Amino acid sequence: MPALGPLVAALDAAGAALLVAPPGTGKTTLAPLALADALAGAADGATRVLVTEPRRVAVRAAARRAAALLDEPVGRTVGYAVRGERRGGPRTRVEVVTTGLLVRRLQADPELAGVGAVLLDEVHERSLDADLALALLLDVRAALRPSLRLVAASATPDVGAWRRAMAAAGADGGGDGTEVPVVVATAPTYPLDVRLVPPPAGLEPPRGLRVDPRLLAHVAGVVGQALAERPADEPGDVLVVLPGAREIARVAGLVRDAHPDVDVVALHGRTPAAEQDAALRPGPRRRVVVASAVAESSLTVPGVRVVVDAGLARVPRTDHARGLGGLDTVRVSRASADQRAGRAAREGSGVALRCWSAADDARLPPRAEPEVATADLASAALLLAAWGTPGGRGAALPDPLPAGALAAAERVLRDRGLVAEDGTPTPLGRAVAGVGLDPRLGRALLVGAPAVGERRCAEVVALLSEDGLVGGRGADDLVAAWRALRRGDDPARSGRWRQEVGRLRAALAEAGDVAGTAAARAGALDDAPGGALDDDRAAGLVVALAHPERVARARRGGGGAGTAAPELLMAGGTGARLVPGSAWTTALTTPPAPGEGPAWLAVAVVDRPLGSADAVVRAAAPLDEDLALRAAEHLRTSEDEVRWAGGADGDVVARRVTRLGALVLADRPLADPPRDALAAALLDGLRRAGLALLAPSAGAERLRQRLAVVHRALGAPWPDVGEAALVARAPEWLGPELQRARTRRQLAGTDVAGALRRLLPWPEAGRLDVLVPEHVVVPSGRSVRLDLADPAAPVLAVRLQDVLGWEDAPRLVDGRVPVVVHLLSPAGRPLAVTADLASFWRGPYAGVRAEMRGRYPKHAWPADPLAPTGGRAPGS
Repeated sequence: MPALGPLVAALDAAGAALLVAPPGTGKTTLAPLALADALAGAADGATRVLVTEPRRVAVRAAARRAAALLDEPVGRTVGYAVRGERRGGPRTRVEVVTTGLLVRRLQADPELAGVGAVLLDEVHERSLDADLALALLLDVRAALRPSLRLVAASATPDVGAWRRAMAAAGADGGGDGTEVPVVVATAPTYPLDVRLVPPPAGLEPPRGLRVDPRLLAHVAGVVGQALAERPADEPGDVLVVLPGAREIARVAGLVRDAHPDVDVVALHGRTPAAEQDAALRPGPRRRVVVASAVAESSLTVPGVRVVVDAGLARVPRTDHARGLGGLDTVRVSRASADQRAGRAAREGSGVALRCWSAADDARLPPRAEPEVATADLASAALLLAAWGTPGGRGAALPDPLPAGALAAAERVLRDRGLVAEDGTPTPLGRAVAGVGLDPRLGRALLVGAPAVGERRCAEVVALLSEDGLVGGRGADDLVAAWRALRRGDDPARSGRWRQEVGRLRAALAEAGDVAGTAAARAGALDDAPGGALDDDRAAGLVVALAHPERVARARRGGGGAGTAAPELLMAGGTGARLVPGSAWTTALTTPPAPGEGPAWLAVAVVDRPLGSADAVVRAAAPLDEDLALRAAEHLRTSEDEVRWAGGADGDVVARRVTRLGALVLADRPLADPPRDALAAALLDGLRRAGLALLAPSAGAERLRQRLAVVHRALGAPWPDVGEAALVARAPEWLGPELQRARTRRQLAGTDVAGALRRLLPWPEAGRLDVLVPEHVVVPSGRSVRLDLADPAAPVLAVRLQDVLGWEDAPRLVDGRVPVVVHLLSPAGRPLAVTADLASFWRGPYAGVRAEMRGRYPKHAWPADPLAPTGGRAPGS
């Protein structure tokens, strides 16, 4: 690797550097050995080199390759460490670790005693652990160990965020913005033929964890095509890249059935270590290695000359509002696709077959999102709080933590007593941060151990912390999975689980008295002897301590006898349903025995499919109400509720409600609700139902109409009496009635007209009868009621004979509002409509008179309508 000399020189000069080295250049093997040689004989004794890889399978593979270069067994000069497993000793000079393990080591030993250099590999993947490791290491170099050498290594040149973060901290640790040296390595290149092999049209796009089975069948077919195309004298192996274990199993089965003459090997994070090792060694026959993204850049799979890429990737997604996380299937980025394709040309010319169309290829995003943009940040927030940089403030992170996700994470930590209101860690929080678990599980371990026993608590937490041990298809009974691991039904899984149990029991021992004091702070859980709970409830309690917001109960009105997927409500407010054939269906649909409450569940694994309102329970344990209350005490509330219920047709409901989060525990009528609360509820009802809630009388409506006419003509201080305006000012004119009433019916008995008069301006109020009278006296002497429905055009409907002699129609509001006169026949039928009575007399009246005098001869139809005759025909 020609770049080794420049890399060592750059570190001698600046102490930190970026190494850009594509696969095959030795950045994971040769570079650490060169750094170890450069550190030999260091005066401070810091001669060890730490190398980080994002995945456990890559850690073991990198250590094996580096040790092979020295012709030594792993553990002598080159060793490795992953959670629960370590190979190495005092003579080990290069140690390969997962990035997460390095982060935990920094918490326990910020100075990294004995370590002279750290190489962070595959930083282009932008994992959250790698971002945190960089920030902590830069802080260590600035404050504690300026001599600590730091290399950030990437397979691609796209390391802008890392370069900015390192420059901001100062290449020499001084925080002066010094440009970080970049060392570029090159690798031998071989011809690579990249081809698109699109699947049939009409495939469903990936959604959540679902991948169209037709795409998987197409991938298997492309593998067959690749096997047929390679020449017999140089066949080469085929690497197939798929998003997850389920798809790997499906495609591996199809290829195995169709091609019994080749060895089909699965490779993913859940593959047992021995099988992973075998996948990374050449086999006696031609192989098809069906792998997840672990084979994208962290591993070298020997013998590969063809890559078949499904074009999909899995990314974590977190619903921060609901506290639900999961994986989503997305299109691969162009950078990742190029990384995958390059695996075919590591040892010679190769072919990359991409199982997508040209249109999809044009839409590939240039690079994947950093994990910090989508991940749950609870672990990161606790780590940063324990480090002394709450919220990442002052930390040299490549990207700041998203504000919304950080706020949600800090709320999780506060609710569990891990951080104080100012963001500093509590003693329990510091203890949990040192356990090396998600904070939820770490808290459950320390708080739950006194209640259920250390061994059982560690066993359940290990079950939850190790990926792939629970939550499989058709296996949502957490306790059944626990018992299967105890029995050793699957030796590989049981071995991995027992390893983690041992680690957690050691962590409990290191925590010492913190566990007992934490239990006391969490609600005296330690008053139950460890043996008092059976395994079922012990598991439920531990799960509830980890995820109190997932304590669940059957919804009222949901589910029922014989229902395959009863509806649940979790304490956090999210609805959930069981998978078909769930082990919990009977328990949740069987009516409780007399004196018993409904069944409870502690939900351990849950996801919410995209586009679904409810979550799906993947694993759960039984619980009872007492344990639920103790585990989730901080969610318990008891409050008096006085509210309007039922929309426009509702009424006031006054009850004392006790809840566990969103779950109602007790709901009783409130005997003497506060007057102000009743008034507020009635006012809410008025806003929903409108003035119809008051059942206003005809007199009240008439008053509203008169006031509307005046307000339209004069404006303020005369009130706007439109419905929206009256509802908005209800406390002003309806205040006494709102304070006296307790129910809708009582409020409906209000004297609305009397209440509305409270809005009349003083002293103008006395003029209302003058401005807008209810009746008008016409020339015949009759008193006729005005129709005021339209405030812009009041109507006087009157017989024509009653207004003979009336030259002009009346006007309201001091002459500002003309009255529209509807002239009627003696039988009350319409004759004419006019707002200008004088014009009617001069014009249309003659035609009306000619038509009507013969029809109604006994009534007056004078030639001169302005000479009144009292409405009678002459001589009658």
